[in-house]
Amino acid sequence: MDRGKPGSKMHVLSDANGLPLLVGLSAANTHDSLALKPMVEGHQTRHDPHRGRYFKPQRLHADKAYDVTHLRKWLWGKHIGVRIARKGVESSERLGRRRWVIERTMSWLTGYRRLNHRYERHPRNYLAFLGLAAALCCYKRLARLTT
Repeated sequence: MDRGKPGSKMHVLSDANGLPLLVGLSAANTHDSLALKPMVEGHQTRHDPHRGRYFKPQRLHADKAYDVTHLRKWLWGKHIGVRIARKGVESSERLGRRRWVIERTMSWLTGYRRLNHRYERHPRNYLAFLGLAAALCCYKRLARLTT
């Protein structure tokens, strides 16, 4: 949390390959953990009508900012495995092996000039450009896989 910082923070929920599934925006002076519940609740689960089951996230990897007990309990209640780095424990050896995926996704999104610095005055416009950048990342990945 940056108490006196003006601006905004990007929040991204991605799959295991780094494709952005859901993007969000919050004020820079709020704690990161406040954005976790809306991001997970906003993620649409897929339903397979032939097998009669839902496909939901199995594991959530996050950094130390999300190490809050009520969030861990909330995720366990939703039957989502928790892989959150603990505060006070060095995590570069174990969790860092999988967290680079989201760091790469954030790098893809901030590679667009419009998102690198916030030029937009209204948050809804910035969020729209963030969603457009996420769609472009998915399209580029699809185009690379099909050619």
